[in-house]
Amino acid sequence: MTRQINAGGVRIGGGAPVTVQSMCNADTRDADAALSQIRCLHAAGCEIVRVAVPDGDAAEALREIVKGSPIPIVADIHFDYKLAVRAAQNGAAKVRVNPGNIGSKERVREVVKACAERKIPIRVGVNGGSVKRGLIEKHGLREAMLRSGLEQVYMLEDMGFSDVCLSFKASNVPDTVAVNRMAAERCDVPLHVGVTESGTSYGGIIKSSAGIGALLLAGIGDTVRVSLTAPPVEEVRAAIALLKAVGLRKGGVEIVSCPACARRGFDVASVAGEAEQRLSDIQAPLKVAVMGCAVNGPGEAREADIGVAGGADDLAGRRQAVLFRKGEVAGKVDEAEIVDVVVREARMLEEGECI
Repeated sequence: MTRQINAGGVRIGGGAPVTVQSMCNADTRDADAALSQIRCLHAAGCEIVRVAVPDGDAAEALREIVKGSPIPIVADIHFDYKLAVRAAQNGAAKVRVNPGNIGSKERVREVVKACAERKIPIRVGVNGGSVKRGLIEKHGLREAMLRSGLEQVYMLEDMGFSDVCLSFKASNVPDTVAVNRMAAERCDVPLHVGVTESGTSYGGIIKSSAGIGALLLAGIGDTVRVSLTAPPVEEVRAAIALLKAVGLRKGGVEIVSCPACARRGFDVASVAGEAEQRLSDIQAPLKVAVMGCAVNGPGEAREADIGVAGGADDLAGRRQAVLFRKGEVAGKVDEAEIVDVVVREARMLEEGECI
């Protein structure tokens, strides 16, 4: 088990639940814009958010952002140690730095002092694209990434600072998984996991699910970010869905729906998609099955809290599906009403009216 750190009241590592992170793409210098985006991320389920601090104006705006944010703020710092110090002074819940670009040990010591005084953890972030070329040529990418991160952690610990989190991210799944496995074997520092520069929504979610999922199923990873070339709220939704898929997060509606095939009796894709969207605000753990035929449909529908299956014409020629409620047949539903009925039934279950 990893050691535990605390970022603005959110526990990371040491057996705490795996947390969901994202990063603002709003300009940090525009505090109102940043806060608007942070509130949207929080509403989607984000628990920790990172903001870029590229200059003094951004560091100053951090005061207002921290004051108005509903979740802890991580300050993302590169090159200028003074910005890290100011971020700590201005209320950041955690500071993220990159090994090798923050400067001399004396400068690192100033960052450590500012964070230690305020009990602010430091995240040491190692990106496969920014590791020194000579180190890669000597040790290979994975070992170079690991050494780069651990050397920075050891430097911080030699300064008496152990409130540290580590991240090792490459733009491909095998390297990301391998270096994080190596890190988990060689240290007890909490790990923030993700596949960096993973791409747009479709490809990025697949790569992130493969990499992060493999690590989480191996018990590795204390906090996650699904990095996408997409609106940040999509990162949060994908991360929550991923945590649910590997059994680390419960709550909300799980949609079980069949793949496209010629046996379907109604438009499964549109029904499942609309139902998922309309039920996205439900926090209670509910399973909804949308199944298009009578082969696998009834079995899956019976296993769900609410299910619809099949799709056959009645005597009047209307296409209908069978409605299941808690494993029992509850009637038939006209195709045009399936979504409305599923949503109504789910909300009744949520309110405890139909258990």
